[in-house]
Amino acid sequence: MNANRIVRRHRALAILFIVTALAFRPAVAHAAATIVILNTDAANVGFNDPTPAAPVGGNPGTTLGQQRLNVFQAAANIWGAQLNSVPTIVIDAAWAALACNANAATLGSAGATQVFSSAIFPFANTWYNVALANKLFGAQIDPTTPQIRARFNVNLGQPGCLTGTFFYLGLDNNHGPNVDLATVLLHEFAHGLGFQSFVSLNTGSLLGPPFQPGIFNRFQLDNQTNKFWDVMTNAERLASSVNTRRVVWTGANVTGSVNSVLFPNTPRLQTTAPASLAGNYLVGLAQFGPALTSPGVSGEVMPLSGTGNQLLGCDPFSAANVAAVSGKIALIDRGVCGFAVKTKNAQDAGAIGVIMVNNAAGSPPPGMGGVDPTIGIPTVMITQADGSQFKSFLKFRSRTHSGMFSTLGVDPNIRQGADAAGRVMLYTPNPNVPGSSVSHWDQSAFANLLMEPNINGDLTHNVSTPFDLTLQFLIDLGW
Repeated sequence: MNANRIVRRHRALAILFIVTALAFRPAVAHAAATIVILNTDAANVGFNDPTPAAPVGGNPGTTLGQQRLNVFQAAANIWGAQLNSVPTIVIDAAWAALACNANAATLGSAGATQVFSSAIFPFANTWYNVALANKLFGAQIDPTTPQIRARFNVNLGQPGCLTGTFFYLGLDNNHGPNVDLATVLLHEFAHGLGFQSFVSLNTGSLLGPPFQPGIFNRFQLDNQTNKFWDVMTNAERLASSVNTRRVVWTGANVTGSVNSVLFPNTPRLQTTAPASLAGNYLVGLAQFGPALTSPGVSGEVMPLSGTGNQLLGCDPFSAANVAAVSGKIALIDRGVCGFAVKTKNAQDAGAIGVIMVNNAAGSPPPGMGGVDPTIGIPTVMITQADGSQFKSFLKFRSRTHSGMFSTLGVDPNIRQGADAAGRVMLYTPNPNVPGSSVSHWDQSAFANLLMEPNINGDLTHNVSTPFDLTLQFLIDLGW
């Protein structure tokens, strides 16, 4: 994890009440939903903090607590204006000391407090989060319990808790280097409204008893096995949960909006020869050098030889390595020196591109930091597993000709964050990330989406097309 990465986590809270059959009560058409914030903080804490504060960014509160509550209600109002529900949605909200250190922090968590199942819902034998269940039923099923529970980090920005980075309490998204609280709230409230899978990522089990899928799972498809999560075995769900960028959302509203939200030109490494390695490979991108293009940079792939820094590309290339990579794409292992150093040495040796092989297991491959304005060739990172396949083939090849040919570029026909069929990918890294895996969009999405697992500074307060897909997702669920 990058030292400055901000982590957002959510969790499904304990199931408090389960209904398997409900008397039918027809829902009444409604132009909006009322979402209220239930302040459950103690005196002088969180929303009740009396510390004086100057109004900021359209937030007129004059104490820290008032400003916090104003942002919570503003985010609730944004969702309320988008959703239709006769029953009021209540959010049990409080501030607490959540996990953090000087360089990273859990900003907050939110989730549904209950799930319900009924034959009158669009899908029988299916769990629905309580807010959506109430909407479909047309009344509060359990009037005594809030529908969403939310907790946010009261210590953010203090020494030892993402030191110096605070929640921005304005309503204008002018957050600068701080964390825009309104955006984080929109994200977390969406989890409570249904952007959440109740499958155990430890066992693959469905929620129960009775053990049955959630509405979320009925739209989850593994496009490699072509099986939906609701009909998989526990073992199949576990395997699918780490099948990186192969699990997609099939809801019609999200899929129909992909072209208006996600950009084309998905980055890729395409290998055309030998036949045993032909195909597209996931890549991590470099912060240095030119952006990948279409049709991209194509060439023969060559490994390095030697020992130590020479083998890792950390020193100027030997005569043998210059002869190997000149006019070709260099395959280099990660390690010892910076990514930009390796690429610059390869460029100086005449290479037209670089494939960096990760030195740790896991997928997708990470991005590469570094700065060097003199680099003019592209660099991509591949996984350790993919690199091992490449190196096994190259091991016994000629030192001047390998017979392996690849292209570093983009696919203009695939949207960033979607599969070839135009379905948005869910976040399924390997290994899984507790609190983040599955119940988010994949990080490859661009434009950046509200429901990715991490903060992106360019997010707005818009939750629908053409800015975002979260509202379309909730509509797919039944909102």
